[in-house]
Amino acid sequence: MMKVVIAGRPNTGKSTLFNALTGTRDALVHDRPGVTRDTISGNFKSRPYTLYDTAGLERASSGIAMDSTNMALGALADANAVLFVVDGRVGLTGDDIEWAKLIRRKTHAPVLLLVNKSESNKRLAETHDFYKLGFGAPLLISAEHKLRFDEIFAFLDDIASKIGNFDTAPETKSQDRIKIAILGQPNVGKSTFVNRVLGQTRQIVMDAPGVTRDTVKIPTTFYGRDIVLMDTAGLRRKAGVTDDVETLSALKSLDAIEKSDVVILMVDATKNIENQALSIAARVYDAGKILCVALNKWDLVESELRDEKLLKLKHQFSNSFHQIIKPLILAVSAEKGTGVQNMFKRIYQQYDISLTKAPTSLINRIIEKLVAERQPPLSRLKRPMKIKFARQTGRYPMRITINVGGASDIPESYTRYLRRGIATALQWEHLPVVIEYEKTENPFD
Repeated sequence: MMKVVIAGRPNTGKSTLFNALTGTRDALVHDRPGVTRDTISGNFKSRPYTLYDTAGLERASSGIAMDSTNMALGALADANAVLFVVDGRVGLTGDDIEWAKLIRRKTHAPVLLLVNKSESNKRLAETHDFYKLGFGAPLLISAEHKLRFDEIFAFLDDIASKIGNFDTAPETKSQDRIKIAILGQPNVGKSTFVNRVLGQTRQIVMDAPGVTRDTVKIPTTFYGRDIVLMDTAGLRRKAGVTDDVETLSALKSLDAIEKSDVVILMVDATKNIENQALSIAARVYDAGKILCVALNKWDLVESELRDEKLLKLKHQFSNSFHQIIKPLILAVSAEKGTGVQNMFKRIYQQYDISLTKAPTSLINRIIEKLVAERQPPLSRLKRPMKIKFARQTGRYPMRITINVGGASDIPESYTRYLRRGIATALQWEHLPVVIEYEKTENPFD
């Protein structure tokens, strides 16, 4: 797969271009310079190439800006093509010149100079300044309005034809990977966890909250399975969020729930669990996704307190959600790596179980046994409920539809009894399970 990297100083429209070329909204877009910090990737909408959006190149000797710039330069090192983006409204800047020199030092790949925000022809006469960058004739584009993209594609197609040995169709393997979103409050160790799984420093890690802003999708292989890790921005309570960039980041984090197969909710084991963590868990269960609560920094919890803490958390989750029988709560240390492999082993087990469909005959035998052990209560009209037939009708969540006659006002307590019994018998204890009823139309029932 040919690697195409978007580079340039902050606020030139790189993320807007990324979203337009991929046909997504994966990259966070804001007028504020320096919003993009991580390097994110995606497939072109109409080409078999992988596109990388990088942080704006900035002069910095330390801190987040330096780490972001180093990640951008790392992406350039093995690029097959570079889209160097400058701002046509601002004109040529000293930073553009400096970073053009840096790009030439970091990569031998062909570079296409894109003068973005060139919707109007009023300043076309000034474009000759961009020749000073040394990348030949600039291409005037508008990422926002998708103007002159055909020339970008022509440039990339020409490179691909010269290099050869690339697939002729967009990559589809990622569709078969298990998509695992990692959510939690700021500074609980999400990026450290991702780096641990990858075996390399891929995500920026700092003590300051709010370092990760975009949802970064990273395909990898871990413990024998192909996965996509989705590192998300930290989620704080709404009352503590006053910045609109943080608000956009939070929305992208929550959107990752819908796009995932599994959610790892990371919490700090050294602190008490907050209501916000329970709110995130509720979103995951309502979406029908597999949830694993990761108690990070478990190595910092005093050994004599561990059993009590684990039991308390299990009760807290079990009592809060009716969709789940047993919450999957596992202790890990992202920094030291302990418990990580076991966590993924358990996640893979639950994912494989979630793909299965229970035989209808088995479901009905389970329900028959449950009814024999505990008869359904009478309705308010003293009519008995008759369970006639049951079947699995969905996954995510695991959904059981029961055809009933007689009473229609089935108490929630009996539904919970059935849910628990079915989930236990089918090994669905860690999966969201929904029981719904279908009333028979037979008037004699």
